[in-house]
Amino acid sequence: MLTEKAQAKINLTLDVHYKRPDGYHEVEMVMQTVDLSDHLQFTERSDSEIVLNCTAPYIPLDQRNLVYQAAQLMKETYGVSKGIHIHIEKRIPVAAGLAGGSSDAAATLRGLNRLWGLGLSLDELALLGAKIGSDVPFCIYGGTAIARGRGELIERLPNVAPTWVVLVKPPIAVSTADVYGKLRADQIVHHPDTAGMMQALLTGDVKQISSKLGNVLENVTFAMYPEVERLKLQLLKFGAQGALMSGSGPTLFALVEREQKAIRICNALRGFSREVYLCRFF
Repeated sequence: MLTEKAQAKINLTLDVHYKRPDGYHEVEMVMQTVDLSDHLQFTERSDSEIVLNCTAPYIPLDQRNLVYQAAQLMKETYGVSKGIHIHIEKRIPVAAGLAGGSSDAAATLRGLNRLWGLGLSLDELALLGAKIGSDVPFCIYGGTAIARGRGELIERLPNVAPTWVVLVKPPIAVSTADVYGKLRADQIVHHPDTAGMMQALLTGDVKQISSKLGNVLENVTFAMYPEVERLKLQLLKFGAQGALMSGSGPTLFALVEREQKAIRICNALRGFSREVYLCRFF
């Protein structure tokens, strides 16, 4: 038996340059893992089956699940005949813009690589992960990175000081496909300052990092779900240094320089959402 953690991610910047001929959008994102994580437990089976169970309801436990797809890909690619039982302890909110499913798939690739002694490097696992989903390669590495292409081209950056992060998810689910479907890349006026964010991260200063936060999907999601924008304004009202929507939403995050202030903001938010999390860059 073997256990692997799957870290949530946030987007410090999310920029879209254009829609590609293949239907994907060309993106440039500064991504960061935080220490909110799912826990996956892997146990070999005597047969050849892939069996999943999960602590969260409404999660598909068949081929629709990225964890199942990752295990199947490993078995088929490397000719593994052994079966596997995977228990998923969900702590990352579902359909939240935090890459929970992609991170679980990445943890599955890392975990099965160890369990089955395949000896694959992170780079090799990231190439495999790109076949499953655009966020999976970043989730293989974790830490701080720029993702380009459709999200699968990863440039790793130096790890940043462990900044405090407050996450809050309103009680709605957002479809990434719907948000991107409504985005008009040629009409984006203000693009995030990716280079400026990279410089700010080097300083480790929360104020500088917060000043460079940006996500071109915010306006689309806010138009679809005005309550997400209202919650962002509440975050700033409660004293967050900076606040942003992660991915296509609906989760918002705030960067905070001191733990006590972060705790106060968390407590204030509990009147607006049941899903509030205090975490740090990881």
